[in-house]
Amino acid sequence: MVEAKKKDPALEQNKKEEPMSIMAKVMVIGLCGGIFWSLLGYLLYIFNFTKISPNLVLQPWALGDWKNGLYGQFMGIFIIGLLSIGVALLYYAVLRRFEKIWVSMIFGIALWGFVFFLLNPIFPDLKSVWELGRNTNITTVCLYLLYGVFVGYSISFEVNDIQKQGQSVTSNS
Repeated sequence: MVEAKKKDPALEQNKKEEPMSIMAKVMVIGLCGGIFWSLLGYLLYIFNFTKISPNLVLQPWALGDWKNGLYGQFMGIFIIGLLSIGVALLYYAVLRRFEKIWVSMIFGIALWGFVFFLLNPIFPDLKSVWELGRNTNITTVCLYLLYGVFVGYSISFEVNDIQKQGQSVTSNS
């Protein structure tokens, strides 16, 4: 009786879980990376390592005074997480085949340059890089660099893992 239950494919316990697609994994990596690193950025803002808080993404819109409070900070963290999905998909589309950590580090620094130089005009409360101060610049460069390493290396690992699994399946056949 027990043996029959172990072999019955209709039972829930005998069903295999479908693996997540690579696109779903990339999106989860982006969301988690954006939320984690912007939470860390908020913590660094609280401890005065940087003058920039996560609610910066809300500044271009006139949403009221709430965006400067705690609710605005957490809304900013959530929005950064959503934007990070797009950044992760961009990394996947362009740089996924590179396994070196340097590529991810350069990606993070390039992302910092994109935000602080090219997108600077759309953020009314964001001073230029030259006016922000050394502590803020060093802290934000490090955050973006670590974010780039997290996203890039995680995506590259997943892609290479899937490729290795595909090779082992075809070599076993």
